[in-house]
Amino acid sequence: MGMVVVISLPLILFCIVLGFGCYFFGRAKGRKEVMTNPQVYGVPTPPPGAPNSSSYSSPSHFKPTDNSALV
Repeated sequence: MGMVVVISLPLILFCIVLGFGCYFFGRAKGRKEVMTNPQVYGVPTPPPGAPNSSSYSSPSHFKPTDNSALV
């Protein structure tokens, strides 16, 4: 014996309208959020009070090499 599932046409239309409404309202909210707080990709700025080092320094756990032995 089979089972019959009845879904009304107003329920289908309501779900479609609800889906479009959520899509468009979410898109508008996302666009407004990007305009007020844009994402910036790049090197992060150091926190306030951090020492200013403009050049890259090697980590302290490496030993300096003696290049005079290679000559």
